[in-house]
Formats: sequence, C-alpha cells, structure tokens
Amino acid sequence: MALSDLLFPDNPKRKQELINLHQELLECMSTNFRATNELVGVLNEHLGCTITHIQMRESSTVKENCDIIIQVMSEIQHQVQKIDSDMKEKLEPVLYQKLYDIKEPELEKIAIAQKVFSIILGEATSTAGMVAIKLLGSNLLTFTVGKLISLLAQIGASVLGGISITIIGLGIEMILHAILGAVERNQLLTAVRSYEKHLAEFKAASEKYQRAIREVTSSVRQQVQ
Repeated sequence: MALSDLLFPDNPKRKQELINLHQELLECMSTNFRATNELVGVLNEHLGCTITHIQMRESSTVKENCDIIIQVMSEIQHQVQKIDSDMKEKLEPVLYQKLYDIKEPELEKIAIAQKVFSIILGEATSTAGMVAIKLLGSNLLTFTVGKLISLLAQIGASVLGGISITIIGLGIEMILHAILGAVERNQLLTAVRSYEKHLAEFKAASEKYQRAIREVTSSVRQQVQ
C-alpha cells in the first residue's frame, strides 16, 4: 500500500489536493516575482534606486524563495518611506500636505515631486514625479506589501515551507516523505488545512499587490510615450 494511502485512507483526493496547493502557491509566487521586478525596474530607472532584481530558485525550498521576495519587498517599503522623508524634509509644510490632499490635482502634485527629485538626482523628468506620487498616494500598495510580507513569513514557517520547489515533479510520495519528518501523521491534515487558509489569503493579497503595480507601470508607459 502506498504511503499516501496510509495517511489518507478516507479520502484519496487529498493526495491531489496537496499537489494542487503547491502548484497554486508556486504560480502565485512566480507572478509576484515578475510584478516585483517590474516595480524594481521602475524605481531603479526613474527614482535612482539600486534594488536588485530577483529570481525564483527552483533548487531551493518554498521558505527560501519566500525569504528572497520578503527581502526585496522590505527594500521597496524602505524606499517608499525614504521618498516620503525626502519630500517632508525638502518641502514647505504646506506643499508637503498638498501631496496627500485628495482634492489637489495630480499634475500639481507631480510637479512638486519632480522639483524635489531634481534636487536629489540632479535632474529628473516628470516621470520621476509621477512615480513618486503614485507610490506615496497608493495606500493599497504600501498596505499590501506589508500584508504579503506577513503571509510569506507564515507560509515559509509552515510545514510545507521546507519542501523544495523541484520536488513537485517527483510526485506525492516524495512530498509526503519530506513533510513526515516535520510533523506527526495525525497533525498532517491540520497543517495542510492551515496551509490552504494561508494560500487563499496570499492569493487575494497578491492580486491587490499586482494590480497596484500595474497602475504604476502603466502610468509610466503612458508618461514616456
């Protein structure tokens, strides 16, 4: 009898469920890697940042890949906070408040931000001002980055976080062999169900994150045309 049959005698479908969990997670993570690199490219090109692009490592574990994207998301958070600090330091209080006033025209906000970045970078286009305003005004982006960092940390710390990405191709038996070293058999289903919950939250937060990045990158493309 197969190991998975011993673990799941009441429901053979759970074998496939476990594989599906991993596949969904990896697809979602892969999309987040691509979206993050798009934002990194914009920050580096237009705001003078030097954030390193990232790549999923197929030979590494889920947790190790979570740590990779957490690190760059934390750097993005840091850069957005730095932009805000630079604006606050170099602008009169009235002008700084205008950046966050929803009643102020966006073009005026962009012009204000561009002046600051012209000082910081020596020269700056209106695209730099627009990116800065999009980032500062996007509570969705800043909120979802923090949410994603938290969810990625939870996923990395879960029972399946220690599984290598490449193990997917080796089949359910290898996956179960790997995770049995981490938990008792009677804890496995509970762990998997908890993992499902994390994944559902992760996918929802990822969609918001990717949508916010698309808004920034599409605005950049329109600006440079």
